[in-house]
Amino acid sequence: MPEAGPESSVIAQLLEQWSKGDRDAFDKLLPHMYADIHAIAVRELRNERHLTIRPTALVNEAYLRLASLTHLNWQNRAHFLSMAARVTRQAVIDEVRQRRAQKRDGGVAVTLNDENLGLGNAHYDALDVDALLTELEGIDATAAGVVVMRVFGGLSVDEVAEALSISVATANRRWVLGKTWLTRELTRDK
Repeated sequence: MPEAGPESSVIAQLLEQWSKGDRDAFDKLLPHMYADIHAIAVRELRNERHLTIRPTALVNEAYLRLASLTHLNWQNRAHFLSMAARVTRQAVIDEVRQRRAQKRDGGVAVTLNDENLGLGNAHYDALDVDALLTELEGIDATAAGVVVMRVFGGLSVDEVAEALSISVATANRRWVLGKTWLTRELTRDK
């Protein structure tokens, strides 16, 4: 849970200014959020040794993608981190697609290793995981959002609830539903 205090009020103020179109506010915001975005990048790339992109480069890519987002009403730190998790995940997916396009055999399987999902060190293709998350979004968009923010963004249930403007109880229910569905689909014999 983020600490309340001067740092959080600075972040809130910069997000508000950026929402109003102040590009300088975005540049001032990044030093405050760098460690959080870097942690997201590290989680995304954990055990993905075959990818050429590294956490710092992934942070830079996320920065560029976030900078291109305009006319968003940034609500708070959790909202920003949920969007950072989404653009970071998309950058990894784009990297996997690029690698796959270079290899005729379809590329190398990647690892989805997250204690929250309970999948251990099982290997899954990042594009398959992305397709499943897209499928889950069609079934239950809230559950898909919760899974993305928890697994890839590293947000707590409280932060997810705040970012999605839902109750903590609803976030917990959607988390259980989403991770159970994703785990079942990933472990299903095909």
